[in-house]
Amino acid sequence: MTMDRPLSTAEAAEISGCSVQQVRRLETIGVIPAAERRPNGYRTFTEVHLRALGAYRLLAAAIGPVDAAALMMRRDRTSEVDIAAALGEHAASLDAERKQVLAARDALLAVAADTGGEDPLTITELSQALGVPASTLRFWESEGLIVPERVVSGGVRARLYRSLAIRDARITAALRAGGYRIPEVREALTVLRDLGDAGASLTALDERTAAIEARLRDLFRAGGLIVSADR
Repeated sequence: MTMDRPLSTAEAAEISGCSVQQVRRLETIGVIPAAERRPNGYRTFTEVHLRALGAYRLLAAAIGPVDAAALMMRRDRTSEVDIAAALGEHAASLDAERKQVLAARDALLAVAADTGGEDPLTITELSQALGVPASTLRFWESEGLIVPERVVSGGVRARLYRSLAIRDARITAALRAGGYRIPEVREALTVLRDLGDAGASLTALDERTAAIEARLRDLFRAGGLIVSADR
């Protein structure tokens, strides 16, 4: 936008979508450049300040207000390359989170058509159902991917796989067959477990993916504003 005069704090707040108190605080701590002062001591703001406020708001939506403020406060003490590198690290982190959710979605799709496994299974039965050796199931257990129940049958301790463990085993088998590594499988299962009851819903995973993608877009939009924030 083109301004023909400096703005008051209230005007800058209204245009930027911040509160008056927030504009004052961000200026005080150095998230945005220092404002000029009128003879009466009131702050005045320009396009430079509006760009900085816009960059901060986008960053806060993308990476959180604390990290956003820290990055904005160091922009005048470091090079544009270093700022770009910091933005790249945040982008990589968000992309990794996005891939975890997509892996969880793929996992649900992989087992969606399989409605069996409601009855508990022994390790032999589950091994046969999945077509993997019992030793593989024990390895997945050691990696925290599946958690069977330990029971005593005929005086012998044995593993018993109930519905959740069977689901996780099916998901693990499907993802491993699709080329996912153990850490990636673990991350996908973590996403599903964190979602709780909503974990069975593709809609919940699609909503999480959309939210992460929105944060990525905000991050890149903020990057463009940061470059020109002090100009």
